[in-house]
Amino acid sequence: MPRIGVILGSTRPGRRGEQVARWVMDVASRRSDGEFELVDLADYPLPHLDEPLPPNMGQYQNTHTKDWAATIGRFDGFVFVTPEYNHSTSGVLKNAIDYLYAEWNNKAMGVVSYGAVGGARAAEHLRLIAGELQMADVRTNVALSLFTDFENFTDLNPGAYQIEALDTLLGQVIAWSDALAPLRKIPRAA
Repeated sequence: MPRIGVILGSTRPGRRGEQVARWVMDVASRRSDGEFELVDLADYPLPHLDEPLPPNMGQYQNTHTKDWAATIGRFDGFVFVTPEYNHSTSGVLKNAIDYLYAEWNNKAMGVVSYGAVGGARAAEHLRLIAGELQMADVRTNVALSLFTDFENFTDLNPGAYQIEALDTLLGQVIAWSDALAPLRKIPRAA
């Protein structure tokens, strides 16, 4: 059964992402075709990228990087929960992604975004990043609008169509994670 990490990509005080990630986990818990685990970036206080070598070399020097690599390495796919800040994803999520390389390769990813326009631009930027990391991004994107999916811009209250979209996204991430499994079993050259 594929293991899917739900990565909460905001550490901002008062973040709406925590509600969104819990909602994703709640919907995911109703499924029997995958194991889901919440990965909150607030629990991984990575400094700005401080590794001396590029991540594609896989020669991590710092303990925080090795711990992060071990966490990400155990998953077969991901759902990124991201806000949209300044027409992109959050800096903390981008930084966390940039720390690693091989741990992301040949894994599926989907995006649940939120913001004034549903976080659509953040989701598109994550898709570009995923391509460089040899990740397969799924078609469905859950885009939560601060105007229609949150009460008073603060309390998450998604419509039924968003639940259906999330269930589709989760199914796609699981299917692609399974499909990519043979590629993850190929030994890497040292």
